[in-house]
Amino acid sequence: MEQFRQALLSAGRVAYIDPASGGSSGIYLDALFARMGVADAVRGKAVLVKGGLVAEKLVTGEADLAVHQISEILPVEGATLVGPLPEAVQNYTTYAGAVSGRALHPQAAQAFLDSLAGEAAAAILQAKGMVPAR
Repeated sequence: MEQFRQALLSAGRVAYIDPASGGSSGIYLDALFARMGVADAVRGKAVLVKGGLVAEKLVTGEADLAVHQISEILPVEGATLVGPLPEAVQNYTTYAGAVSGRALHPQAAQAFLDSLAGEAAAAILQAKGMVPAR
């Protein structure tokens, strides 16, 4: 946690999703920075992004540090992923799928969901910076 705190404080400009835009990561980070006691310092040098790939601000030189979901950092050519947030403050987004009782093709829908939960999909999800369900 201390290394993360120091990275935030020592960066000249910190890019993250603008909490006012409604993005879940920006809202979470804004509250996290407050809990960490660095909100005022970070807000003073924030590069707020309304939406999209925050790490692009690194490539353009508009920011020195970008904090965003790993799956949103990896696709940005020229950005280097340093690592995830510390586990103590990590925030996971969980996606779920279900088959409607009114589905026209419930077996096909279930097969699709099963494929998303399979080993092949897990490898793809991991490669894209996501954590497959356990």
